Amino acid sequence: MARRERVMRMSVEVPLWRALTAYRVLTMLYAIGLFATAYHEFTRPWLALGYFAVLTGWTLATLPKVAGAAACTRRFLAADLTVALTGILLTPLADAHERIVAGGPTLPSIWTAGSVLAFAVKGGWRWAAVASTLVAVANLIERGAPVRDTVHNVILVWVAAIAIGYVVEVARASERTLARALEIEAATRERERLARDIHDSVLQVLAMVQRRGAVIGGEAAELGRLAGEQEVALRTLVSGGLVPVSRVSEDRAEGAVVRAVDEPGPGAQDGPVDLRALLAPHAGSRVVLAEPGAPVTLPAAAAREVAAAVGAALDNVRRHAGEQARAWILVEDEPDEVIVTVRDDGPGIPEGRLAQAEGEGRMGVALSIRGRLRDLGGSAELISVPGQGTEVELKVPKDGAGVTYPRGKAAADD
Repeated sequence: MARRERVMRMSVEVPLWRALTAYRVLTMLYAIGLFATAYHEFTRPWLALGYFAVLTGWTLATLPKVAGAAACTRRFLAADLTVALTGILLTPLADAHERIVAGGPTLPSIWTAGSVLAFAVKGGWRWAAVASTLVAVANLIERGAPVRDTVHNVILVWVAAIAIGYVVEVARASERTLARALEIEAATRERERLARDIHDSVLQVLAMVQRRGAVIGGEAAELGRLAGEQEVALRTLVSGGLVPVSRVSEDRAEGAVVRAVDEPGPGAQDGPVDLRALLAPHAGSRVVLAEPGAPVTLPAAAAREVAAAVGAALDNVRRHAGEQARAWILVEDEPDEVIVTVRDDGPGIPEGRLAQAEGEGRMGVALSIRGRLRDLGGSAELISVPGQGTEVELKVPKDGAGVTYPRGKAAADD
């Protein structure tokens, strides 16, 4: 038996976190080296030594915290930024005023940028903007005045952090799209495999029963007819009814690593529902269902109302066009709306017949079809030409299709 394909891990964030880990260690060593080369120029070197002891212990102890987005919590980010800001504000107390005026580095130096970049990778460009702004304020306080070098460095860190945060957000969105595409591709291949297996066994048996029943006649003819209906229903299910399971990300840092979640069933009260699953039972030997290969999702209540309207339209076909009439259901998933068309090959509706039926109190089309779509903010158009069948076009918007007023199923009288 063929093995079901799985979505593989693919994330641009993993190398970013690894690079950030190395950056924090290297910039810590760089800051300590700058202090060592200018130790004799510090007015309070013991204060700087105390800070670097804390910085070294903090950097090494928190390396697991910058290994991924899950471990890098908001509390850690706040504490990490506090360490950086404290070092900047301690610089005037530990270093000579002349060095500060001349543009000397702060105690943490470029280690501070690692803390800001952690905000960018974890939370995107908005978090990066907040962190870099706090660093900018601390640098201006440390220098006492907005000198050119300070402003240059502040703007550089601010722009770089926001750019990296924005790139991370775009990468996450791209990974979700790619993961969904791979899921659909895997589901399509599985559907094709099942179609081949079923075609070689079940469908051929049902087709043979249908043919033999028609030849034998009598009760066997009825059995053949039922087998034919089941063949069409099964063929419809195999060709379009298998829907790839909905998936969500376990961890943003893991990119396309996903897990299956339960789809709300047709009877669920909340959450989106695949309209195709509600329309599939209508398919049969004389009703052909044509649908997209991807799920057509609507709010649960809206999907049930549309399916009920389709059922009412098919009831009209059987009532007025006869049991032998054929019908076609076409589902179209547009960007802003869902369109369902029900067409039959019956004799059509004479002009003025619908208005006459409403005047006589028979409200099948008015209530069961048009009323349902009107409550959803959509519309129902009926086109009928005598001798050429009837077409009912149902349109329901995707936005705002969540508030409905449930109706009992009215009699399908016209």
